[in-house]
Amino acid sequence: MPDRENRSVFKVNTERRRLKERIFTTTILVATIMALLVLVYLIASVTRDGAGSLSWDFLTSFPSRFASKAGIKSAIAGSMWLGALTLFFSVLFGVGAAVYLQELANKNRMSQVIELSIATLAGVPSIIYGMLGLGVFVRFMALGRSVLAGALTMSLLVMPVIIIASREALKSVPDSIRMAAFALGATRWQTVRDHVLPAAVPGIATGVILAMARAMGEAAPLILLGALTYVAFVPSGLFDGFTALPIQIYNWTSRPQQAFHELAAAGIIVLLIFLLICNSAAIFIRSKWGAKK
Repeated sequence: MPDRENRSVFKVNTERRRLKERIFTTTILVATIMALLVLVYLIASVTRDGAGSLSWDFLTSFPSRFASKAGIKSAIAGSMWLGALTLFFSVLFGVGAAVYLQELANKNRMSQVIELSIATLAGVPSIIYGMLGLGVFVRFMALGRSVLAGALTMSLLVMPVIIIASREALKSVPDSIRMAAFALGATRWQTVRDHVLPAAVPGIATGVILAMARAMGEAAPLILLGALTYVAFVPSGLFDGFTALPIQIYNWTSRPQQAFHELAAAGIIVLLIFLLICNSAAIFIRSKWGAKK
């Protein structure tokens, strides 16, 4: 009798767990399908509205008050300047901070406060970073409304994400690699530089990809910073004025004419293609690096 009762109890528990598993799987599947449907609808809607405005002249012309003559040449150049500088500053300081906090810094109350502050900054709205950039870079450091001030502001925006992702990548490197390097007489810096950091590159690259995708699509910090919405030149230096694709798109969508809305949709298509190319290149580099390791 006891054996029969135990089998009955286990049978009930197994059926209950399987029911919960089916409910969980169905919920995730429905959520994924709904998200994909929304994404497909948005891409189809943008493509329908903007495909007709895509042309070589659109890519190589400066903005104009006439929709038929307007283009995104200055916005593309500004986005490339902004992306390159943001990538340089955010990777240099973000990965450096992650290596120091994870591998070199002593674990004390100060380091815990810094880690908590970085985690908090990752959730701060982007408009706050725009206000910070306006106060620090534009006014206090007198950089003006330049592409350098914009890149430094965007670097502040994405740096917490890069630091957190890089620290997680460094944590995933097995301690046996560190112990083996120490056993062979390597210093802590040699261990990090020659063994830990190369092993963590794929994870770090993933964090950088996600952070840069966010930076290239942000408009709010740049608008608050005072980036120009009408630029009829291409930036040639760090202290030149600039515009970017998100700002140009925002400017066109705020106009009442339907022709400018179609230009905004075409700009969104270009921005999506630009992000897709950047992400594909980064994923390719990460895959090649991982294969070598």
